[in-house]
Amino acid sequence: MADKVIDFNKTVFELCNEDPDIANILAEIGFTDILRPGMIKTAGRFMTIPKGAAMKKIDLEYVKGQFAERGYNIII
Repeated sequence: MADKVIDFNKTVFELCNEDPDIANILAEIGFTDILRPGMIKTAGRFMTIPKGAAMKKIDLEYVKGQFAERGYNIII
């Protein structure tokens, strides 16, 4: 049962402020740039997970599955 919620309409900056674990999860599934210093505070202010997935050519269904496996309920 999912006990955490992640809203894919929010920016990465907002999501990481609400739940710092999200940055590490994103890095694990292919968004490695997210851990570069300042990245969340710059690109993260306008980037959403779906936009980032499209830019990095990472399948959004894969991303959703990874968050679901970690107990997140996904809002799109």
